[in-house]
Amino acid sequence: MATLEETNAAKVEADHSLRRRDFINIAAVSFAGVGGAVAVLPLVNQMSPSADVLALASIEVDVSKIQPGQAIKTSWRKQPVFIRNLTPKEVADAKAVPLSELRDPQSLAERTKPGKENWLVTLGVCTHLGCVPLGVGEGENRGPFGGYFCPCHGSAYDTAARIRSGPAPTNLLVPEYEFTSPTVVTIG
Repeated sequence: MATLEETNAAKVEADHSLRRRDFINIAAVSFAGVGGAVAVLPLVNQMSPSADVLALASIEVDVSKIQPGQAIKTSWRKQPVFIRNLTPKEVADAKAVPLSELRDPQSLAERTKPGKENWLVTLGVCTHLGCVPLGVGEGENRGPFGGYFCPCHGSAYDTAARIRSGPAPTNLLVPEYEFTSPTVVTIG
């Protein structure tokens, strides 16, 4: 039989051994956790937008030289953007269309900024299959409604870039934009 001293010494040794084993387990799990985080960090980091995309997050466009009835095409986030200065007749024509006749009902006021209803800013991408509609350049086919015409499948948009005929399901999209001065629009 073991003496009391031997029993206590064995308990101390077992307790010391248990603490050492716990420390080794905790250290191993911590090391694995840090290693896993280091391995995952590059994978998560690669999902962040690149510097060239961040640089295109917003653009400023000077619209002072766009006369009524004219439009320009610019690029934002690698997509074409149409900026059109509507004539008073085009504004009146867009307002005269009953919303019940539209496939994607939106008024001109919903597609423009208050006090700037003559300035129409839209993405220049047909909502059917992503072609770039005609109607920005001088002499281009604007379709039967005087807005934009997609040559790929025949979608026709009116002066407010609302779908009027053809396979496109929705109006041309209006991106986030604001007028930062009377002649400068910031898109994005």
